[in-house]
Amino acid sequence: MTASATSVSVIICAYADNRREQLQRAIASVVAQRTKAAEIIVVIDHNMPLWAYFFATYPDVLVICNEGTRGLSGARNTGVSRASGEVLAFLDDDAVAAPDWLERMLPHYRNPSVIGLGGRVLPMWQVDRPRWFPEEFQWVVGCSYRGQPEKVEPVRNPIGCNMSFRRFIFDLTGGFREGIGRTAADAAGCEETELCIRALQAIPGSLILYDPAMSVHHQVTAERAGWRYFRKRCLAEGRSKTQVVGAVGALDGLSSEQRYVMRVLPAGVLRGLGDAVIKFDMWGLARAAGICFGLGYTTMGYVGARLSLAWRHA
Repeated sequence: MTASATSVSVIICAYADNRREQLQRAIASVVAQRTKAAEIIVVIDHNMPLWAYFFATYPDVLVICNEGTRGLSGARNTGVSRASGEVLAFLDDDAVAAPDWLERMLPHYRNPSVIGLGGRVLPMWQVDRPRWFPEEFQWVVGCSYRGQPEKVEPVRNPIGCNMSFRRFIFDLTGGFREGIGRTAADAAGCEETELCIRALQAIPGSLILYDPAMSVHHQVTAERAGWRYFRKRCLAEGRSKTQVVGAVGALDGLSSEQRYVMRVLPAGVLRGLGDAVIKFDMWGLARAAGICFGLGYTTMGYVGARLSLAWRHA
């Protein structure tokens, strides 16, 4: 891979019939990029009617079926195997890329140390944003959260909705680890985290950057804006982190989480309490409580999965 990456393949994975319109908007946002992609690859995850519809409707898009295990990791790996670009970019099927998404992405790859890149993910709420929902936990709905950088900085891993990597990273690492991450409606995640850690471990001195100016909008459905999903997603994140730690070790697997728990979340609780006391915004108490409950549920998921794993190997 040379320092001046010039071609990018955009990979979009989809599985749900009820998200056809969202997938159409995602494809349209890539077609409308000011800097054109070399190709757009849509991977349909074990849904033949959905594949048939998009295969017939989009002749200029490579629409293929997931050839791996059902789930997001298998679908992404299938897209990678068919991609020809020097850079592979990933966009969720319910996201819309800003017109300058690729234009802002590609210059970062002039630096040969940069192996991956992520950007800001802005929520598109289908309903009014819940006033109890803390910004520190917007990762629950797949969006950027308070505590992420506000300028271009190295990070451990980007949010999967808006990320890209050099093509050779997948040859080096073997791609996304199947068995980690989302399958259909399962709220699990962290497959991109695990991949990024392995890539950084394999190439000392390499960088994965976060550029907040490189943005996409991610739809947040009414169901995901509720407390039940918040709880489910936090528990699933904790379980997923157990798998990541088992694969890459606790030091790297929990490096970002330590700062998040020790600095970002306490500041968020104080901010919520301050909003209630100083601004008379009583929802600040709910946001502070949401941070505490979110941390508690995530910890429960992690500890529960660790104990379950220990019992199975006892």
